Amino acid sequence: MGRPSPNARPSSPTMMSDKTLFHFEDMQEIIKNFVVIHVDAPGMEEGAPAFPLGYQYPSLDQLADMIPCILQYVNFTSIIGIGVGAGAYVLARYSLSHPNTVEGLVLINIDPNAKGWMDWAAHKLTGLTSSISEMIMGHLFSTEELSKNTEMVQQQRDILSHATNLPNIQLYWSSYNSRRDLSLERGGDISFKCPVMLVVGDQAPHEDAVVECNSKLDPTQTSFLKMADSGGQPQLTQPGKLTEAFKYFVQGMGYMASSCMTRLSRSRTASLSSAASGDGNRSRSRTLSQSSEAGAPPPPAPTMEVSC
Repeated sequence: MGRPSPNARPSSPTMMSDKTLFHFEDMQEIIKNFVVIHVDAPGMEEGAPAFPLGYQYPSLDQLADMIPCILQYVNFTSIIGIGVGAGAYVLARYSLSHPNTVEGLVLINIDPNAKGWMDWAAHKLTGLTSSISEMIMGHLFSTEELSKNTEMVQQQRDILSHATNLPNIQLYWSSYNSRRDLSLERGGDISFKCPVMLVVGDQAPHEDAVVECNSKLDPTQTSFLKMADSGGQPQLTQPGKLTEAFKYFVQGMGYMASSCMTRLSRSRTASLSSAASGDGNRSRSRTLSQSSEAGAPPPPAPTMEVSC
């Protein structure tokens, strides 16, 4: 693992949960400013051997409790966390218990709610008629993607069919479906203390859950990105647009201030200016643009939905 670049703040590396997005060409401009690490849940790394029969897999809360040890090992004092699905939940849970160590969160396809009785019953019924692979596919992709059997769907099916650690994946899947409610409440005691970007694909399996999560967060600290035509895995199908959004997100936190504004951030600033109904709002929109270019942290971004 390399040292932070001279232009980056060493105390703020980026912890991510999806390697593919960070292999995208346009993301290289961003990650050169940070130390990037990828954290796998136990037994989820490629080629991992199956756990012995009877192995008690950690709960998602227990996985979140492991993060401080990881940060201590790599000598990080704070992070910008990026998680997908179960990884997003784990990072969210960690952020709630260790708010002083998290500078920002990008949560893709997060479901902050525990399963209700109806969900639990439906899950059990599905388990009787579907294989673990089929259930995971329904979790990852939209109905339309599955019916069209897209190339990405075919690739994921092939990965699952040849996964030597499929028993481990089943244990992780069980832990995810047994998660506790995050109990987020707008204006309440349980809420994120850092900027948050929520991301979901339009018509994705997790769309309703992410929309509900957005309604529970502080609108002055939260950005909501709903991506059209991206299916259930926007970080894979729309990496360019998500990269633009992420760049704007870290610029809003005071990083990469010398970097040019992206197309998405210019569009967002223009939208704020055009939508403002009073001089105070128009002034705030101009300040948002000027502060990013001058290097000073801009004021908190308003909650908004951006369809890409």
